[in-house]
Amino acid sequence: MPPRRRTDPQAGQAALERWRADPAGADRPTRATAVRFTLEELTQRAPGHSLEVRVPPFGVTQCIEGPRHTRGTPPNVVETDAETWLALATGALSWAEGRASGAVRASGERADLGDHLPVVRLR
Repeated sequence: MPPRRRTDPQAGQAALERWRADPAGADRPTRATAVRFTLEELTQRAPGHSLEVRVPPFGVTQCIEGPRHTRGTPPNVVETDAETWLALATGALSWAEGRASGAVRASGERADLGDHLPVVRLR
């Protein structure tokens, strides 16, 4: 069963479009909605619980099939800031570029989102 959405897809897409129009000028609620929407899109496209993706302070999700993590620090974690995540999620930044720049921190053998990005295509 796919996870329940908390962000209305239309509101999420609208926030993403506003962010894309002016990334530096997007307000906090717009960035938060865009991040949560794209994290939910990732979970829809790559369901599972073996990798935790963190975009503080706006959201976190578990995705990708494999062993389920239930307690303590997860063995497979990806963490980045909101601007980097939104660039990855929309294809403006590749996984390899994000990793090489140090903007994406990934640990664990399943901590590779390269095959799952981008999660949305902007119009």
